[in-house]
Amino acid sequence: MAKTDIAVKLVGEDGNAFAILGRCYQALVRARRRDLWEEFRKEATSSDYNHLLATVCDYFVVDADEDDDDNRWLEDSINGLCDADEED
Repeated sequence: MAKTDIAVKLVGEDGNAFAILGRCYQALVRARRRDLWEEFRKEATSSDYNHLLATVCDYFVVDADEDDDDNRWLEDSINGLCDADEED
């Protein structure tokens, strides 16, 4: 379960780590939760790319484009990371 109910779209978007961080920051600002930014950023950037994605799953509701079959493998990978993180 995510720490917030703020949605961030990952599938079908630029997968660059900095682009993901930017979308997360914008989502926090829109939701008026900028107070979470430093905590999120420090954790998200403390390890590798998979840790970044898992941290996004910890803080946000990951929004996927359900009509985009071309990116289904990415959605499955992200969901796998989110599900594995919830088991810990």
